[in-house]
Amino acid sequence: MSEPEARRQLAALCATGGERWAQAGVRALRQTPPTGRPAAVLVLFGVLDHVPAHEPAPAVGSDLDVLLTRRSATLGHHAGQVSFPGGRLDPGDRSPAEAALREAREETGLDPAGVDILGTLPQVPVTVSRHLVTPVVGWWTRPSPVVAVDHAETADVFRVPVADLLHPANRRTATVTRGSRTYNSPAFLAGEHVVWGFTALVLDAMFDTLGWNVPWDATRTVPAPV
Repeated sequence: MSEPEARRQLAALCATGGERWAQAGVRALRQTPPTGRPAAVLVLFGVLDHVPAHEPAPAVGSDLDVLLTRRSATLGHHAGQVSFPGGRLDPGDRSPAEAALREAREETGLDPAGVDILGTLPQVPVTVSRHLVTPVVGWWTRPSPVVAVDHAETADVFRVPVADLLHPANRRTATVTRGSRTYNSPAFLAGEHVVWGFTALVLDAMFDTLGWNVPWDATRTVPAPV
């Protein structure tokens, strides 16, 4: 699939497919009462470098990437987890998109002028941190250098080829036990990182709604890195 086609499909998902996305994999989260502090994350796609994916995928090109971060291990919520850039809306933010771009610049140093906002997906409650999160989907038209700006919040910033995430060898079900209950989440292996929880749910539901997912063995599990 060409770069313009991937961008078109992502924009169409935001414009007309939000509710289908909400049913594809984040249904359980959205059944939680929609309360919490407003927050936004930037789900940023594009050709972020010239290093292709290691594995092929039938639905996407080998050069399509997504930008991820790894949170600092000292944070109070989701410590050490792989996440999208983003955070809480400030009083001066006029929209979730503005908040997501501001937070992404503060965390990674990216230049917001090089990002085209394609749209937003429905809000998702994240009960652990008591936030109501809007995924903001962007396309990086003019990639700029990124790095972990504040190590108190962000330990690492990295791009991941989408084709590698989609490959069945890199798919798992992450499990975490709290008290007497065990929770499952779709998960992706991204080199040394395990992408799970909210971030993996958002990506998996997007890929499923877009028709990018390929069959994988959900019985293959990995402990959630908590």
